[in-house]
Amino acid sequence: MPAKPELPILNNSPPQGAERRLPRWLKRRVPKGNANHFTSHLLDELQLETVCDHARCPNRMECYAQKTATFMILGNICTRACGFCSVPRGRPAPPAADEPQRVAEAAARLGLRHVVITSVTRDDLPDGGADHFYQCVSAVRRRTGATIEVLTPDFVDTPAALERVVEAAPEVFNHNTETVPRLYRRLRGPKSDYRWTLELLRRVKQQDSAIKTKSGLMLGVGETLEEVLDVLADLRDHDVDFLTVGQYLQPDPSRYLPVVRYLRPEEFDELGAAAKMLGFQKVASGPFVRSSYHARDMASGQ
Repeated sequence: MPAKPELPILNNSPPQGAERRLPRWLKRRVPKGNANHFTSHLLDELQLETVCDHARCPNRMECYAQKTATFMILGNICTRACGFCSVPRGRPAPPAADEPQRVAEAAARLGLRHVVITSVTRDDLPDGGADHFYQCVSAVRRRTGATIEVLTPDFVDTPAALERVVEAAPEVFNHNTETVPRLYRRLRGPKSDYRWTLELLRRVKQQDSAIKTKSGLMLGVGETLEEVLDVLADLRDHDVDFLTVGQYLQPDPSRYLPVVRYLRPEEFDELGAAAKMLGFQKVASGPFVRSSYHARDMASGQ
């Protein structure tokens, strides 16, 4: 494992307070044209959920304009109460048996060559929804022949559930680390476990070495540079191939964790360079980067 690189630009001092004003580099223009409406209407027609909408992704309109989206399966109600996520919490409905076919239909009509499938966390289901993931991946592959990326919950302490998803043989298996160990329970809740997150990513490779593993961090919630570099070193020690790093944006000031600091674009550039030095095959690091942003380019090696 290479030594952690020195980063002269990044601020390694503990953050103070919370920032409220959105900096100029985090303001985006709405894409022109009607392609975003086509995607939105198709999703409505097929009664599909996307993490793009529910997580209030800042890239939503750009992705919809390019006729792509990240499908969110297993409903729109999550059983966890993460401090950063705007997906509603509560008691979910049973999984819809026809959802795999609807996801496959949308992927085909959008002409997707790389399909990203994520979900809410379903602690109410014995397998956490793992078999439903398997069915969705299988349906999309039969219908489209596209490469497939899954972005899963942690399936905490249920190795059999993880194995079921891996049996579907997605080209990319993504599970987000999200933050540093010190802030883990605060952001992800009492059920989440940093060590299990790392073990999950290792187990994927142990079961199927052909699958590329991927993880992501969101910054600006109170982490220090040293803590971030330690996480990157841990991920590489667990043979993670791809990395995404982006800026946390507070969905609603009245309900979610505040932004402690907005990192400047050059800080993300420096951190991305450090990640490549640590050995990640592909790195996306920037204020607007999210887990599935430009996922096809990363998966295809472009």
